[in-house]
Order: sequence, then C-alpha cells, then structure tokens
Amino acid sequence: MNLIHTAIAFLFAICVLIVFHELGHYWVARLCNVKVLRFSLGMGKVIFSRRFGPDQTEWVISALPLGGYVKMLDLREQENLQLSKEDIQREFTSQSVWKRIAIVAAGPIANFILAIILFALVFMVGIPEPTAKVREPAVSSVAYQAGLHAGDRIVAVEGKTIELWSELRWELMQLALEKQSVSIDVISGSTTQNGPASPASRSHQPHSVFLSLSGLNAHDLDSDFLAKLGLNLYLSKAQLGHVVPDGAAMRAGLKEGDVVTQIDGKSIPDSLALIEIVRLSPNKPLNFTVLRLGNLLDISVTPAAVSDNGKSVGKLNVEVRSTPEMLNHQDAPLAAIQKAAQRTWATSILTVKMIGKMIIGEVSVKNITGPLTIADYAGQTAQSGWISYVSFLAFISISLGVMNLLPIPILDGGHLLYYSLEVLSGRPVPVRYWEIAQRAGLAILMLLMVLAFFNDIVRLFPA
Repeated sequence: MNLIHTAIAFLFAICVLIVFHELGHYWVARLCNVKVLRFSLGMGKVIFSRRFGPDQTEWVISALPLGGYVKMLDLREQENLQLSKEDIQREFTSQSVWKRIAIVAAGPIANFILAIILFALVFMVGIPEPTAKVREPAVSSVAYQAGLHAGDRIVAVEGKTIELWSELRWELMQLALEKQSVSIDVISGSTTQNGPASPASRSHQPHSVFLSLSGLNAHDLDSDFLAKLGLNLYLSKAQLGHVVPDGAAMRAGLKEGDVVTQIDGKSIPDSLALIEIVRLSPNKPLNFTVLRLGNLLDISVTPAAVSDNGKSVGKLNVEVRSTPEMLNHQDAPLAAIQKAAQRTWATSILTVKMIGKMIIGEVSVKNITGPLTIADYAGQTAQSGWISYVSFLAFISISLGVMNLLPIPILDGGHLLYYSLEVLSGRPVPVRYWEIAQRAGLAILMLLMVLAFFNDIVRLFPA
C-alpha cells in the first residue's frame, strides 16, 4: 500500500506542477493573441485528446507523465503550412521580442506564484510546531561554545524574528552555505548543565551570541545539521506513562505519572537523558529520584538486559513521556502572502546558490535528485499530513521554476537567452544556430537526467 500511496502522491504532484507551469505559457500566449495548437500533460504518445475553444486547441494527456508542453503556431516547426493572413499575425515568431519573452517566462513565473499560494495557505492554517527552544548542547558542540544552554529560546537569527524550530532550521540552512558566524538573539532559560542559571542569565531580555557555521558542508544540509551544531529540541521532564506488568519498572515500584528528576544524583532533564542512561545500564542497579504527587522519592531500579543488534542494553518496560514545547502560529491573509513571497524568493536564491556551488565544485553533484527521490519525498510527506504535502509541493514548484530558468537550450531559460541576445543585437538568433543549440541543450538535459537517476538509485538503494 505504501508503494501505491507514493505513486499516487507523486503523480498528483507532477500533474499539478506541470499543469500550472504550462497554463502560465498558455494564458500569456492567449493574452498576446498567439494561436495555441496543443496543450499536453505528459510527453510522448497521445492517449487522450479533446479540442476546445475558439481556436480548437487540442488538449491531450500523453503517455509519459514527466513533462508537458504548449505547442503554438510556429513557422520554425511548421514551415510548409499555408497560413492565412490572420494566422500569420498570430504565429509565435511574428510577435515582438517582448511578447515572446513574456510567453516563455510565464511558465516559471506560474510555478513561483503557485508556491506563494501554497505557502500562504500553510501559513494561514498553521499547525502545532515545536518552538525554537534548545536542549542542553554537548560540551564539545558549536552551540555550547556559543554559550547556549538548556531552555534557551532563540528569538532571532541575524535580526530576523523567529518563533518556531522549523524557522530556525530554515534561516540557518540559508546561511550555512556562506560558512560564516551568525548572530543569534537568545532569551536564557532557567537552567544550565551545571544547575540553576544566575539571576542575570534568567532575564527575559534577549542577548546576542555568535554561532559558527564553518564546520558544516553541503552533505550536512541533507541531514540533521542542527544536531551537528549541538542544537536539539528542548523537551519536557521525563514523565512515566504506561508501566508494563512484570517489567523492571513495575518490579522496582515505579508508577504512571512519576517524573524522573535524577539518577544516581545526576539531573535528568528529559526522556532522552533517561533512556540513554537506562540503555547503558543493563542489570546495573540505579538510584532513581522521582517526583510523585508533589513528593520526592528515592527508588532503586535495575534495568533488564535485552539484546539490541547483538549488543546488551538496559530496558525498563515503561512508556516515557517527554514532548517539546509547541506553538500553533497562524498568520493573517496579507501577512501570510507576504511571508510566502519572502519564503519563495529565499528558496529560489538558495537553489541558485546551490547550483552555482555545484558548478565550481564546492557542492557535490550527488545533490542532484530525480523523479525517484521526488516520489519518495512525495509519499513521505503525504503520509505525514496534508500540510507537509502542500509544503513539499511548494518547494518542488520553486525548484521547477528555477530549473526552467537555467540558460540551457531547450529549457525556458535557453529561449530567454536567445531573446535577450535579440534585444541586444536587434536581430533574432539565426535558425541554424538555434537548431544546433537545441540539440546541444537536449544532450545536456539527458546527461543531467541520467545523473539524477543514478543519484536516486544510490540514495534509495545503497549497497
């Protein structure tokens, strides 16, 4: 069933993005009074066809759902047609260079508009998300060296206000490519690794610290790079849930609702710390200090020894509750649109920077992904909920828009390059050069597709 869900989520995403892109070309072509002969969803053999509209435009679905096109009346492709005077005026190459630029640019622009609409919808609806509050970082981490401690709330990055963990990740990901130190505004929490914070550090006034990103590389951005910096979600205290009958926890006398505050005199800030100590202590007696109904109790607990991948680890057989602090932030419509436009612009710039660093060798070409990876992410986000899926569609729409603007012949960006040269020289690119460039562009595109498929296979099916 997962494979079917993934296929459906992928096909739906591709259809939406392609249709919106091609509708951009179609709508502007109609506004410029250019005759559209065919609108195709997919490439290759036509499997469905109907004609609509005053020009009897052919609307088709083709066999290969990895692209689409709008076919306009174009003498370069239909030289032997006997055209009427009216059709000659509506032929694509007869239009002014500015109309041609508008028609070609409309596809990528439509993708950016779609991304803004989708992001705005997400920002208006909002979902509960973890706040940008950090767990105690490891002593060796960049975050600890910057002076961050448990309970610290990050409220701004380089002067830009943030509230959510996802916003923190987004802002740092953009800055990570520059490999620099960034200014972070922090409101200190109430504790540090060594105990209560000083009264000065508990002030609710933010102070600035500098976080070095020089140790990150492009590969880190594909994983949890925040954890590499020492930034992890702050979690609530380790509270016990359901206690399994006859398990180590029940035999020791632990009860549902107990909050573990210390083990062998060491403070336990959250469930992760509890689990870590228990796993490292199979058959080893531990002295738990728990808070039960307002009273502190000392309880001796001996985790049972179980095998995990051939290694003996400790286990209590008890549910541990520990959740991050959540916030459901919803933006008003105008604010959501503005925020969506900013997110779309920032994502586009980040994509361009990544491509540039690939060209100069600072970023590996392994970051080029193809339809298999996109399908995998489509399936994962669809299963996570519609908000995640809509956000995924927005990011892919931006990628499609940026990729189509690359100055590669056969793509929209290649055509815009031709027309830019025409604006500068005052005459169109000769047909012979145009045909040679198209063939070269097709070869480049095929090489990129082969590389993308190879990376997909290596990523999804590692040896």
